[in-house]
Amino acid sequence: MSDGNEMGPIGYLVVEFPGGKVTGAALPHLIDLVDRGLIRVLDLVFVAKDSDGSVTVMELTDIDGDGELDLVVFEGVSSGIISEDDINEAGNAVEAGAAAAILIYENHWAAGFASALRNSGAQLVASGFIPMDDLLSALDATE
Repeated sequence: MSDGNEMGPIGYLVVEFPGGKVTGAALPHLIDLVDRGLIRVLDLVFVAKDSDGSVTVMELTDIDGDGELDLVVFEGVSSGIISEDDINEAGNAVEAGAAAAILIYENHWAAGFASALRNSGAQLVASGFIPMDDLLSALDATE
């Protein structure tokens, strides 16, 4: 890790896989984002939520059950940002019987921009995402 002055904004995603069915379909896209230098994966953890509500960490191995080690490229990726509390909180966000991926990533594409802002004394005062359903509703309302 760098000293933080040359880092882009850090984001996180918690993605639920209903019924615990992780297909691995998005993995090539994640690898592509990393390969193109758009993001840097800081942490990637998979969890499973049992019917009793308990949350367990899954090994980064053959997630989709096809016999291939899908996530070996991310094995050992850990910045230490994700705590046990974070894992439990992510587990609270998903349904029983589901699996979830917790991804912490740097928006590496924005590192220079973010560094220039910090060096000029600017401060980030708000950040977030617009949910896709809200965006689509807003676009439909303008038509």
